[in-house]
Amino acid sequence: MKKYFAIALAAVAMMSCNGTKNQQAAAEQEEQKDSLVGTFQSYDLDGFKLHVYNSNDVMGDASYIVEGDSGLVVMEYPLFKVNAKEFADYIAELGKPIVTDITDYHLGGSDKLPLTMPEGMPAFIEGPVYGGMMKSFADQFGDTMVELPTQKAAEVPFGQTQNWAGVEFDFQHGATSDFPAASIIIGKQVYYTHWTPAEAHISPLQVGNVAAVDAELAEDQKSLASGAKYFIGGHGGLAEKAQVEFKIAYLQKVKELLVANKDAAAFAEALKAAYPELPGDADALAQALYKQQ
Repeated sequence: MKKYFAIALAAVAMMSCNGTKNQQAAAEQEEQKDSLVGTFQSYDLDGFKLHVYNSNDVMGDASYIVEGDSGLVVMEYPLFKVNAKEFADYIAELGKPIVTDITDYHLGGSDKLPLTMPEGMPAFIEGPVYGGMMKSFADQFGDTMVELPTQKAAEVPFGQTQNWAGVEFDFQHGATSDFPAASIIIGKQVYYTHWTPAEAHISPLQVGNVAAVDAELAEDQKSLASGAKYFIGGHGGLAEKAQVEFKIAYLQKVKELLVANKDAAAFAEALKAAYPELPGDADALAQALYKQQ
């Protein structure tokens, strides 16, 4: 369990505010009351609309709104006050009641909204690993963070499907190397998990050891087989089938290179040669994968 805390603390140390605007843009934003810190996109699907909010915060967190005919389901409420406010403002403009707030991987500022979590997650959040992570965040970010909700969450067993606002939410086990949260299939069209697949070198925060390579590969193959159109995550926003296929091929290449290379330096060079134009930090991934070998 300690590995989760280490990964979470590393996230604070390693991530930077990529969304920070330059001084001129910041001055312009102060004059525009409708300007946003994060960004919203919406997607029309069969029977519902998906709203994607990329917070541009230090964690790279993303939040979601599933809009059905009669109400809204919000997912992974933002952690920082400025993001929580514009997320709430956007929700208010939709003009529909919130049926529930799903907290799967990320606890945020959902205030008194009804909370839903996968089974076991409330106990994990209150425990020393996740609780220690949140205390570390509070120490680092202070008053910029929201107050965390204290109401009791309803728990959904793995393998169970719930219907909220006329949309089905199928709760399944997520990657075995990750937090004890769920991968959720939304309306049979959107696959939610912790990290959105991307065409980039995988962060060691996501794949921190050799066992996690197999765990992520199995999860990605499962997500691809689901038949979903879109793939979303608590970090990274929205992707499509091509990004999942890329990640599967990338992880298979990682497994191949782990066998062929005896140390982190050789592995990193081989991975960079296989993907010469790929963004991300291949050296950091190599150090994580070879650290426990």
